Amino acid sequence: MHQYFIDGKVPSGLIAHPGGEHIVFPLGCIIVIQELGSGKQNFLHGHSNSVSCLCCSRSGYLLASGQLTRMGFKADIILWKFSEQKIHFRLSLHKVKVQSIAFSPNELYLVSLGGQDDGSVVVWDVEHGEAVCGCEASACIAGQALTLCYSNHNDDTFIVGGMSGNLCVWELDRNNRKIHPTNCKLGQLKRSICCLEVEKTDEYFYCGTSSGDVLCVNLKTHHLISCNPSKKKFSQGVTALQLLPDGELCIGAGDGTLVVCHPLKMKRQHLCRTIMMEGSVQSVVMCNKGKRLMVGTAAGYMYQVELPNLEFKLFSSCHGNPVNDIAFPGATRELFGTCSLGSVRVWYLASGREVLRITIPNMTCHALTFAPDGHFIATAWDDGKIRLFLPESGRLSLVVHDAHGMGVTAIAITADCQRIVSGGGEGQVRVWTLLRNQATLAHAMKQHKSTVSSIRLAASKNEGVSASTDGSCIIWDLERYVCKQMVMSNTLFKCVCYNREEFHIITSGTDRKIGFWEVHDGSLIRELKASDNGVINGMAMNPSGSHFATGGDDRIIRVWAYNEGKVTHIGEGHGGAVAQVCISPDGEHLISVSTDGAIFHWRFPFPGMG
Repeated sequence: MHQYFIDGKVPSGLIAHPGGEHIVFPLGCIIVIQELGSGKQNFLHGHSNSVSCLCCSRSGYLLASGQLTRMGFKADIILWKFSEQKIHFRLSLHKVKVQSIAFSPNELYLVSLGGQDDGSVVVWDVEHGEAVCGCEASACIAGQALTLCYSNHNDDTFIVGGMSGNLCVWELDRNNRKIHPTNCKLGQLKRSICCLEVEKTDEYFYCGTSSGDVLCVNLKTHHLISCNPSKKKFSQGVTALQLLPDGELCIGAGDGTLVVCHPLKMKRQHLCRTIMMEGSVQSVVMCNKGKRLMVGTAAGYMYQVELPNLEFKLFSSCHGNPVNDIAFPGATRELFGTCSLGSVRVWYLASGREVLRITIPNMTCHALTFAPDGHFIATAWDDGKIRLFLPESGRLSLVVHDAHGMGVTAIAITADCQRIVSGGGEGQVRVWTLLRNQATLAHAMKQHKSTVSSIRLAASKNEGVSASTDGSCIIWDLERYVCKQMVMSNTLFKCVCYNREEFHIITSGTDRKIGFWEVHDGSLIRELKASDNGVINGMAMNPSGSHFATGGDDRIIRVWAYNEGKVTHIGEGHGGAVAQVCISPDGEHLISVSTDGAIFHWRFPFPGMG
């Protein structure tokens, strides 16, 4: 199994393990540990909801992660033994969200900060996995606490920063099991603190603010030393800080700017080295003994930055939003395509590298498919248009305007590449004839009353099937444009596919059941329970027809034996609801995508064409 994604929206969510061989980052409700050399990945499972913060102890022996949860429930912190990759302790006190966590320098304590609905700071004994003490993180006159950082040498001192001038240095009194805050004296400045970084001697610390400047505060006297904005402040705020071994400060900004300069010379812009990245910089960590930076952005990109020249290259990329669909081109397994908000991307399967990106800003692509002859990619968009792109250059080839009034939600191409069949949010299924770089409407079929969620075409005959959230699946005659058969069920159909011989269709949806239906008379011949607690969103049949795969809101991939109707394999790893699954044309690989933006590559257990 391999995945292609970092959840870049988690502040400081990218961590370089002190051993120098791994990076760690969150992916929905799981944590990914990736070897830098081989790219091999391991997954830590334990959280019930999205991971909201992450940190590693100085020795690398322990890893800590906090999560989100629903209103009124406790949000867990998990202490992991890194080498064994198993849970050491589960800590539960905070409600709804764990905002930030940090280890003390000698790994005696872990301090945690609750979110807006919790508002507390808690110190934990790492050895015994129990709370030492805790109290409110914000004074009545101060704003919500957002981030924290431990000193580099003192296990009893840590710093908490937040909104509306909330900046305190906290001292732990272990004997009396209390913590005491001291407000930092910022004078007339009122800043919201987004990130913190302590100088290596513990003499002072830096604060990145939402207003785009960097504050320097004396850690012992708690007085402001300087406020060092450049003449032009960092746009969209300072979102990440990292001190480098030579004393320079690396600053990441919300507009994607990464700046390296001496802290006392930030006003002199000609002494600052600057590069631009895609997406808000959320994490900056040192690797390779301080010779390289790894940078994570909110758009789901990771960059390698070589010091001191700031030569950078893209390490990995993915969609930063829910992925809606997957498709393989023709009979090849080398490439596959995915679509999401604002973009369509083509990936090389073996390496997981992006080879083509097509961008349509502020529009969502609901579905895509490759023409069987490989001449174009057909995509379905929420602005009601069908767009065709050339697969090598990504150049726009053809636009079908007003294809559907409430957005195009499903799309398929006939085997001769002469017609496109599309479904829309209003429930219509429309057939378009392609001729001389033009698309003309051949027929509109209006039996569905709600969104068309999926369309599949038969390879051996002039026929197709559409599934809709109105509880119906319709088998269409694409020569006479009439309904050949309709199946109805008390569910919102989300997916449909033909079996290999094309005399059955298989459906699933919100009732969490898999239905097997006869094509010729629409009768239900078998019904299986697919999940205990999640809608089934995606389904794919392997080329031999012996097995099929499903995925849904329970975040689990299941492989089923078609004839026996039994689950043969289960795949766990997704941190969000599975939106779609697809099996490669050779039957050896399975790709699944989810609402947290992840793309997973699995080795399919039943290859072969049959």
